[in-house]
Amino acid sequence: MAPRTGLTARIELVVTEEDTAEAFRSGSVPVLATPRLVALCEEASCLAIEGHLPKNGTTVAKRLQFDHLVPVGVGGTVWAEATLDRIEGRRLVFTLSVSEGGGLVAAGKLVRVIVDRNTFLDNVR
Repeated sequence: MAPRTGLTARIELVVTEEDTAEAFRSGSVPVLATPRLVALCEEASCLAIEGHLPKNGTTVAKRLQFDHLVPVGVGGTVWAEATLDRIEGRRLVFTLSVSEGGGLVAAGKLVRVIVDRNTFLDNVR
């Protein structure tokens, strides 16, 4: 089954010490790291299209626009959601949002490209 607009997935994360900027070495504060948020959103985008790709197809990230708006501390819970908004040939455009009890934590756009897994790996340097 081919991807279609409107596909969506949501993932929950309880923030641990391993998810912090200190642990990711992306800062010196014990709050949810931006790289961890990005990874969570990428995971949600992959989950949204799971089962909707051609045989031997996968996707790779091509472009990310992302705003991290609010810090979340250890013990906080966030929900990342990815929704497939547009399909432009092999390009899949997702809207991303991350929320917690108090509102929006981060938001952005992610473009993933459908590739043949074997062909892609043949071109790895």
